[in-house]
Amino acid sequence: MAGWGALRRQCPLFLPQNREGTAYEGFVTAQGRDFHIRILLPMDLQLKNARIECSWHLKKILHGYRHILKQRLHSCPDLVSFMVELKTILEIALKNTQDLHIPRPPEYYSCLVRDLELLGWNKVAYVDTGLTTIRLKAEDSCGRQHLVTLKFNAKYPTEPPDCLVDFPVQFAVSWMPQDSLIDIYNQFLAALESLKEFWDVMDEIDGKTWVLEPENPTRSATTRRIAIGSNVSVNVEVDPRHPNMLPECYFLGADHVVNPLRIKLNINLHLWDPEISLLQNLKDLLEIDFPSRAVLEKSDFAKDCGICYAYRLAGAAPDQVCDDPRCGQPFHQACLYEWLQGLPSSRQSFNVIFGECPYCNKPLTLKSSVKKL
Repeated sequence: MAGWGALRRQCPLFLPQNREGTAYEGFVTAQGRDFHIRILLPMDLQLKNARIECSWHLKKILHGYRHILKQRLHSCPDLVSFMVELKTILEIALKNTQDLHIPRPPEYYSCLVRDLELLGWNKVAYVDTGLTTIRLKAEDSCGRQHLVTLKFNAKYPTEPPDCLVDFPVQFAVSWMPQDSLIDIYNQFLAALESLKEFWDVMDEIDGKTWVLEPENPTRSATTRRIAIGSNVSVNVEVDPRHPNMLPECYFLGADHVVNPLRIKLNINLHLWDPEISLLQNLKDLLEIDFPSRAVLEKSDFAKDCGICYAYRLAGAAPDQVCDDPRCGQPFHQACLYEWLQGLPSSRQSFNVIFGECPYCNKPLTLKSSVKKL
């Protein structure tokens, strides 16, 4: 998690509410207006499972941007980055809300309709009744379907529309007053092709392995938690700009299982070959075959938490495992943390809590956040 100093610089009115750093409350400022907001993080501090609470007024302003906010929660590495994204989205939402009350001149509609006719109505997926929001569809060279949402202000075409896309990187539009929707669409197509290799890598992972998280990955998602065996998995974070390079990896599972995998990865790093697929490289370096989707079912790896008896908890799968080889029971980090906190015999040192496994009573250690390899 980024430091408190960085968060204070970005949002000086947004303050932590506890020592654990799981609750933040205050105000986010956009266009000179302050909006009350509260963000609650789970005990593992994973932003993707955060809960956002705000006033009905702010909720109404951000209503059309909920899917964008959800994507940002999954893609932003820390709370500071998310707050920067939230302020940007709020600025756009406020501007578009204000623009709705500005009467459009006849030239606005004639220019926009002309641009749509030149582009082709077959590329239009949605148009709102006020011609202020348009969604265009496109297909990349591999047949994947994509959408770009355009939100227009009253000064179009002098000013470009805001473009919302499901990309793992920023989509910045180059615009001149004489440009049209065709220019935006062509830039969108070029951006799709620039991300082709990244999506090829992610599609191969999704198609040939059992992905435990995210459950329904978006095109902007850069991480995959891949099942290796029962209660053992590896989380990979792929660089969208260099998808065939070694990704960031960390292993989840009992130490006696994941430690040999860490050792193999470190010993075989020099064997990484950017000319072959990321998935094949991981197989070669770890000296394993990932469980096949054709032979096994996801239920073979999706084991329920031993405390709450559910697989999903606020969207998260169990990510903690008892280290005893004879037990190996999985738990959600939040469930295990609460369980250990309630034990009279447990003790805590900084972000590490020591206790006993709820199943086998063997010594168990839990860190409040997962450390990367």
